[in-house]
Amino acid sequence: MSSPGGRRSVRTAADPPMAPEEALKHLKEGNMRFVKGEPQATRTNEGMRNALVDMGQAPHTAIVGCADSRAPLETIFDAMPGDVFVLRNAGNTCTHAEGSMVGSLEFCTGKLGARMILVMGHTKCGAVYGATHAYLEARKSDVVSVNSALEGLLLDLAPVAERALSDMGSSSDAESVAAHAVKVNVFHTIDFLLRYSESIRDKVRSGQVEIQGGLYHLDTGTVEFMGRSPRQTELLSSTHRGLPPSMTREGGRTSGYGPAARGMHGVRTAADSAVAADEALKMLQAGNERFAVGAPLAKNATAKMREALVSHGQAPHTAILGCADSRVPVDTVFDAMPGDLFVLRNAGNTCTHAEGSMVGSLEFCCGKLGSKLILVLGHTQCGAIAGATKTHLASKEGDASKNAGCALEGLLMGLSRVAKQAEKELGVGAETDKLIAHAVKVNVFTSIDFLLKYSEPLRQLVKSGNLEIQGGIYHLETGRVEFMGRSPHQAQLLASDSSLPPSLQALPIRTTTDGPMPPKEAMKLLKEGNDRFAVGAAIAGKISSDMRKALVKEGQAPHTAIIGCADSRAPLETVFDAMPGDIFVLRNAGNTCSHSEGQHGGQLGVLSWCLEHEDGDGAWAHCLRSYQGCNCDLFAVQGRQQTSGDQSLGCTPGGAQRCGQKGLC
Repeated sequence: MSSPGGRRSVRTAADPPMAPEEALKHLKEGNMRFVKGEPQATRTNEGMRNALVDMGQAPHTAIVGCADSRAPLETIFDAMPGDVFVLRNAGNTCTHAEGSMVGSLEFCTGKLGARMILVMGHTKCGAVYGATHAYLEARKSDVVSVNSALEGLLLDLAPVAERALSDMGSSSDAESVAAHAVKVNVFHTIDFLLRYSESIRDKVRSGQVEIQGGLYHLDTGTVEFMGRSPRQTELLSSTHRGLPPSMTREGGRTSGYGPAARGMHGVRTAADSAVAADEALKMLQAGNERFAVGAPLAKNATAKMREALVSHGQAPHTAILGCADSRVPVDTVFDAMPGDLFVLRNAGNTCTHAEGSMVGSLEFCCGKLGSKLILVLGHTQCGAIAGATKTHLASKEGDASKNAGCALEGLLMGLSRVAKQAEKELGVGAETDKLIAHAVKVNVFTSIDFLLKYSEPLRQLVKSGNLEIQGGIYHLETGRVEFMGRSPHQAQLLASDSSLPPSLQALPIRTTTDGPMPPKEAMKLLKEGNDRFAVGAAIAGKISSDMRKALVKEGQAPHTAIIGCADSRAPLETVFDAMPGDIFVLRNAGNTCSHSEGQHGGQLGVLSWCLEHEDGDGAWAHCLRSYQGCNCDLFAVQGRQQTSGDQSLGCTPGGAQRCGQKGLC
């Protein structure tokens, strides 16, 4: 090791392996020279450099140290080139890219023949101190925020801070806990190496390799040699044969104070216990944080994981209704493994079309599969919402088509109600970009409200506390998801009595077996039917042969008689979304009784028959004069008071003009 004149030589592969105790002796002696200011490893020459090239390196020690610039490891140990094999990162840790650290040490102790590994921390370590303070703050607020890769590193050092706090006691001050965490972190890294490297574990077990810890004191320059990990014996007896987590392709967080995402088979299956809604939300938040900072943990599933998902079944912790946009791969946004999420997607994350498929799928996921969280996820710059907003604005100018020319136009027309609501909230004249951005949020809550209104199973799960339905916006610009919570209308919608989405609803028919219907109830049916017609969500028309036969066999019992105009633009059964047998319709030009009203009973006679037919007990129906308002080509009737049925249902002055397209005053 020394040349003539006291100059130190270099180690090469021509030198014999150095025993661990001898290597440790060299480290201690080198550090003493450094502390005294009497270094020997100060000069190299061309011959030494050529020797390292020609003969190869054979370092006596591999060191995992901190990247701190105040702790150059070769200098601290007064080491010559070729003496030590140095790995460094912030915090001398194996929490990130640990496959690189472990693989490098396996190379050094295997191929290069090093028999000593030293994991060395240092006092006042910024990474460990930062992780400790972040952990202590998180314990107070229960909020985990990761906005950079550095914060992701600190997050995964949280177990070190947690152990340090446990050792020191909850009454200890933050600085004391952080100082102790530096030592804890050294052994934490040693334990990781013993747990995840079969090669190193075998060499330590056989005595070929020694792993010890050290602490460099910045103020004195002295290295405190701390010896082996207290858990070495336990870890050497372990049968664990796994690779470092980042290399197993299993994914999921196994450390830090974010929730674990993996199941017992590496992916979530039905063999795992159900995840509460608040925990599922934390998983989504933690996964999105990893995605946003570019430090994902989820990997592709192995064959064994796929087999587990088949044999044990799926148990996703969250069902997500998201947009089909290719820039928003939902599983990727939440750094999720197969089995974690049950994902439904369409353009606009909406329930405006084929909503039965969406609602039924979510009922299956939350009922059969046991998911306790539904997240409706929109995203910024959504093309579907932008198109719907422009469709709405064009319709105000009279430039939009009244009918859908293709499925896409139908989708945009269906979503235009969202844009209309957004404009109402922002005010007429709002800038188009701002209107679109707000419409994205309105649409999220519109979809949530639809689920609550039209799904009895989902409502019951929410009422019982077994399901949460919340909204979110994925920001394309940052990768961050803005979690918006529940719909403001949830409490109101939980009182809904609807059990099916409109497209799946089928109205019954009325026959004489149904009995009379009170006027107020009949009016309620008319108003509900007209509301469906007005928003393009009609459900009448699904008529079976049995229904037609029943109307023939049992006879009709309309709940309402209507005098309407013969105008072809206003088929009254359509206006009130009524089934055959619901309404008794009389029509003429101008919905009037001014001509032939007395001939053979005329209109009045027919109405009298409708109200009093059958066994003389009447149908309890009422007569409704239906005017077309200002759209009627003949006249607009004002101030007519209804004379039969419920007096409170009559027309009032100006009523015909107010009723507009509904044809109901």
